[in-house]
Amino acid sequence: MRFGRVLAALAFIASGLSASTVSSEIDAFIETELPNSAAPGLAYARVENGQITAKGSGEHTKGSSETVTSDTLFPIGSVTKSFTALAIMQLEEAEKLKLDDPVSQHLPTFAGGPASAVTLRQLLNHTSGFSTVQGNSQHGNADTSTLGLVEYAGQLAQAAPVHPAGAVWEYSNANYQILGAVIEQVSGEKYADYIERHIFEPIGMTSSLVVIGPDPSDRVTGHRPWFGGVRASSSGDGVPINAPAGGIVASAQDMGRYLAMWLSGEDDIVTANTKAMMITSSGPASPSYGLGWSIDTQRGTAYHTGLVPGGETLASFSPDEGKGVVVMVNANGGLGFADTWYLIGGVGARAMGQAHEDDGSRWGPRVAYLSIVILPPLFVLLATFSWRGRSALRAKRESVPGKMSLWFPVVAMLGLAWFVIALLPSVFGGSIATLQLYQPDFAWCLIATATLAPAWAVFRLVLAYSGGNGPVATG
Repeated sequence: MRFGRVLAALAFIASGLSASTVSSEIDAFIETELPNSAAPGLAYARVENGQITAKGSGEHTKGSSETVTSDTLFPIGSVTKSFTALAIMQLEEAEKLKLDDPVSQHLPTFAGGPASAVTLRQLLNHTSGFSTVQGNSQHGNADTSTLGLVEYAGQLAQAAPVHPAGAVWEYSNANYQILGAVIEQVSGEKYADYIERHIFEPIGMTSSLVVIGPDPSDRVTGHRPWFGGVRASSSGDGVPINAPAGGIVASAQDMGRYLAMWLSGEDDIVTANTKAMMITSSGPASPSYGLGWSIDTQRGTAYHTGLVPGGETLASFSPDEGKGVVVMVNANGGLGFADTWYLIGGVGARAMGQAHEDDGSRWGPRVAYLSIVILPPLFVLLATFSWRGRSALRAKRESVPGKMSLWFPVVAMLGLAWFVIALLPSVFGGSIATLQLYQPDFAWCLIATATLAPAWAVFRLVLAYSGGNGPVATG
């Protein structure tokens, strides 16, 4: 008996020493890399064998004296989806719904519509057929900012999914906006109230909240990319339709408690079996996503990233190893410049005892960024050259090949304008308005390019067809 107690004590001490060593490694990495990153501040929580370590570093706002602590509130973005999924599973365990119910059973506005066959499970695992672009279509739209979840779900009920239900995995905020409406209809509570009463309070997440309206005063200031650096920006009021997909703010301490719940292996706010099911691959169409969590089958981890204008989050945990981590920063990374992900990934890898395989190289995104940023001044320069060579342009109108060289740029530059305003933003999963929220410098360069490119071509044409022929410029 005495020998067993000694072994248990030694094991506890060894566990504490191991946790202390890992925390020291993380803190040393943050001290080195935080000044090199775009993020003014960072907070993290690490969980191992039920022990929570939470810390904060850096600035609440760039250039301020207010420091980030483990109690500072950060937006967690799409990590919110795991809370929404938990709420659905609680209602399933209470026998108020079933995962394979068609959404129309709980939201009658879907009955007979193009998405009437979509099930709650398909919404949870992103196989409903709704696209990423559809889910981001209302970002920054003032017309929908006052809509309630059920009212907005009624609008989504009229939208035809891009894919057949259950056929294709495609991440979409629309899925979780609809699930938020289901939670309100089935529970009889507002989404924010439900999460507060049934998840935050039982876990002990005392400072966390779903933001509807102005941000709390102790939330960090968000920062967005601006030509190689970042600048502080207002996050705006939280709106109901975004709440279930990305509306939670939380501290590192609270997120440590949240991950500890997922790692406990016990029945608590949901059963242990339900937790295990939620972090298991949910089918052939969704091999790397469970219910509210992404799945890394090679590493045996569940994880989710979060992205909001001005902030990014990573949450990851391994039930088999009893380890988990959340990392939150108050900035968006730029395209290759003003990077945040090397910092976030480095903290996450060290906390989980994994190799940090990111070497920080961002040449692909940097080239893409520079190729757009250079275009507005290029077209201004071309306009200057056109003015100086206007005599040569006027001479071109006298021949068929010359006329073609005058008119073709107009068509080509209109095509370029369509590409950078309509097509290119969809590659990033949204519209030009979405890009303005997350990458404002890049978005404004796209807008400037779409304006200046056709303007240059038309200016060139006007020069050619105004005035006399004049002498032909040479040299």
